[in-house]
Amino acid sequence: MGKIDLDYLVRDVDRYGKVRFYVRRKGHKKIRIDGQEGSPEFMVAYYAALDQTSEKTRVSHRGEPPRGSLRAACIGYFASPEFNNLDARTRRIRRSILEEICRERGASSGQEYGGLPIALMKARHLFTIRDARADRPEAANARLKALRQVFVFAMKDHEAFRLETNPARDVPYLSSGNAEGFRAWEPEDVARFEAAHPVGTKARLALGLLLFTGQRRSDVVLLGRQHVRNNDHGPTLRFTQQKNQKRKPVTLEIPIVPELQAIIAASPCGNLTFLVTDFGKGFTASGFGNLFRRWCDEAGLHGLAAHGLRKAAAARLAERGRSERQIMAVTGHSTSKEVVRYTRSAKQKRLARSALSDGPEG
Repeated sequence: MGKIDLDYLVRDVDRYGKVRFYVRRKGHKKIRIDGQEGSPEFMVAYYAALDQTSEKTRVSHRGEPPRGSLRAACIGYFASPEFNNLDARTRRIRRSILEEICRERGASSGQEYGGLPIALMKARHLFTIRDARADRPEAANARLKALRQVFVFAMKDHEAFRLETNPARDVPYLSSGNAEGFRAWEPEDVARFEAAHPVGTKARLALGLLLFTGQRRSDVVLLGRQHVRNNDHGPTLRFTQQKNQKRKPVTLEIPIVPELQAIIAASPCGNLTFLVTDFGKGFTASGFGNLFRRWCDEAGLHGLAAHGLRKAAAARLAERGRSERQIMAVTGHSTSKEVVRYTRSAKQKRLARSALSDGPEG
């Protein structure tokens, strides 16, 4: 079994050359993890240690969970190949969602959902869990999606969980309606950011990478000179997107437009990544997101975030009359659903201008 990449898992080699595994988190004593790396026993011990060293994670810190409970199913799911084949960010988010659900209490029983026998959980319980985030449809649907996967896992271990059907499949996802998520940047927002952060600053380099590549922050923080390719049509960036890279990897090669070339040339860049911290190291996606929001605040752009620039990049392409397929070739989307949502406003503006122009019909 090959090496696995897990948060806070460290490998120490003793003087005899034997590898020992520990969970090490700042402010806590390290905890030894026994078993073969990646085995179910190893993963259960890993997540138990992770819970013991975090004030925010409570799925298994209370000792052995009740047999057949939702909490036990979650711990088993965390050790499963289905979970560990997800990319690191998805694992972290899904685990956080399930831990939160396990800590919540039913309104009538007052009992934590984590302690309920999973075989006795019905659709009515899941409607309640979903609707606890009804004001944020995407968050509500993420809860439902996570629970569906836990129930799928539990159904495979009938002896432990006695589960015959997946009640989460009887609960529909909420319609997102007109919810647009992160607000897209308007041209005046971009201009205001540029005025506050001139070319040559780290903030302007970050803006340029986000706006002129149309990528997520998790990809932008990893881009560096090793991704640059030179060909007859000019320099390009070739990379594999982080999202779904283990299940459905998407590899892109997109041009480095002259504006971005100029910004990179005038900016302090790292050896392996264009963007580096003050200590010369690459950013994590979360750390970069927090810093970028601070740069937005400094420019008076409160409420804007890095992801809104991905929308803005798609909208700019739509404003220029690019097709959905052309935009997808830049953003890496596999379907047009998200692209249509990103570009709806831009298309409306372009069509309105065309309709009211003095030019010929058509």
